[in-house]
Amino acid sequence: MNEDISPPIAAPAPVSEAALRLAEAFVFASAEPVPLRALAQILPEECDVAMVVAALAARYAGRGVELVEVAGGLRFQTAPDLAPLLRRVIEVPRRLPRVAMETLAIIAYHQPVTRAEIEEIRGASLSQATMDALLEAGLIAPRGHKEAPGRPALWGTTAAFLAQFGLKDLGDLPRRADLLVEVPAPGGA
Repeated sequence: MNEDISPPIAAPAPVSEAALRLAEAFVFASAEPVPLRALAQILPEECDVAMVVAALAARYAGRGVELVEVAGGLRFQTAPDLAPLLRRVIEVPRRLPRVAMETLAIIAYHQPVTRAEIEEIRGASLSQATMDALLEAGLIAPRGHKEAPGRPALWGTTAAFLAQFGLKDLGDLPRRADLLVEVPAPGGA
């Protein structure tokens, strides 16, 4: 008879209510998504951050707000099924003009990219007002300079961009091929 005499694996300690309350307060009070490493810094050493996050997410599952991972961190946000109901009474931020959204999409998919490259992709010139609007919204930021004559500025998206669009990282962007829409042939054929 071959018996395994290795010591039993200890089950992870349950998450304490104090740790859950501390994590909840930190995420709630933060204006930006809270990175896991920042959460780990405030929790007691014996706490498993992943278990605290899982327990907190479970606590809010099915509630009016939920814990979500966006832009490399955690934040509370309105449950998706309730958001449309709240739009009637909560002021929605002003939408960006179409040219700004086009520019933002180009930057997101081609970053880091220069203004001249954006204009080449769009096939039209780009006003400084469009770049200023994206900068003021915190959706883009300079990412250095291109090693080319004139050393033009390179642009990229920010963590605020990820948070605004509910993305964990740029890998969550839809594939460009999925965004292409086939135009129906004339005559319905």
